[in-house]
Amino acid sequence: MIIEAILRINPNAKVSVFNEDINQITWLEETPEIPKADIEAKVVELQAEYVTNEYQRSRATEYPAWQDQLDDIFHNGIDGWKATIQVTKDKYPKG
Repeated sequence: MIIEAILRINPNAKVSVFNEDINQITWLEETPEIPKADIEAKVVELQAEYVTNEYQRSRATEYPAWQDQLDDIFHNGIDGWKATIQVTKDKYPKG
């Protein structure tokens, strides 16, 4: 998650992190160093984002494949498809 945090701060960063240890970061190709406090704050933000978006991950595993969804639309129309999808949305509500 440290590399992800770094890349969210600087998408062009070239960096290596050993064992996800914030004290073992190697900045590559003249990438400007990001202060550890900024990286740690971004990690906390990403962790909160991950928890907040759990419903999305849960829904994604239960939605029918897109081919099946298209078949549902063909046979049952948009309203039928919406009803199928709504079951999963109700099971895993936002926030």
